[in-house]
Amino acid sequence: MPPVAVADGVGFGPNRLPTWNPVLFQPKNGPLLLFYKVGPKPAAWWGMMMTSTDDGKTWSKPQRLPDGILGPIKDKPVQLSNGDILCGSSTENSGRKIHFERTSDFGKTWSATPPVAGVGKIGAIQPTILFLKNGSLEALGRTSNGKIFECFSSDSGEAWSPVTLTELPNPDSGIDAVTLCDGRQLLVYNQNIRSGSHNKGRSPLNVAVSPDGTNWFAALILEDDPDAPDGFSYPAVIQTPNGLVHITYTWERKRIKHVVIDPNKLELKPIIRGVWPN
Repeated sequence: MPPVAVADGVGFGPNRLPTWNPVLFQPKNGPLLLFYKVGPKPAAWWGMMMTSTDDGKTWSKPQRLPDGILGPIKDKPVQLSNGDILCGSSTENSGRKIHFERTSDFGKTWSATPPVAGVGKIGAIQPTILFLKNGSLEALGRTSNGKIFECFSSDSGEAWSPVTLTELPNPDSGIDAVTLCDGRQLLVYNQNIRSGSHNKGRSPLNVAVSPDGTNWFAALILEDDPDAPDGFSYPAVIQTPNGLVHITYTWERKRIKHVVIDPNKLELKPIIRGVWPN
């Protein structure tokens, strides 16, 4: 089936505006949700949403989210046990800050947390949310500090611990993660720091697995080409009901690559102090 454009940034002024960071999410009961941003740049964009009741064949008219609500900035939301949809969001208009947004009625009404405090000067954006075995939530994401950030919530995302840096490297590039059906966490990220290379550290692109969201094990290298001009980045990851993990990411900013893996067949080696094992 050929792709069909559903959002084009037309109608917001005399010129067409960019549409950014689309996020698809299928709740357990409810329409398929499409979130995206419209605006001239991340510091001045706003949130948009569309819905589909036929698995994406047709879509509702775009609607602008309420002022102060951006929707999930890059990575998919999660649905809590009470049905609420929790989105990891962030702003870049007065420094990089993360917050979390919630809807209990599939986007009709919203609430948002204040910006999450940080330990030190951490420029954090684009949270992805995980379910931990102890019942709490963990958020991981992108920073301008050379490492992936983390923070935790013990009350279903109402309040969050201060943002701190993990030992996992991050070249200021988007990540994504998913809680597997067996309770483990799977992370897709660039195992590199930003460097003078022309792909800005966005190679290699790796998969790591953790039993607890803190101790990570090397699982798979999806791409590794330091000479790739534009690298491999902006991963998105889900697990389907058959247990397989589907990963998409930008390949050299030319096309989207789709990889399917069986998480039960991955050979794991510990990542010590952020260093990928040989």
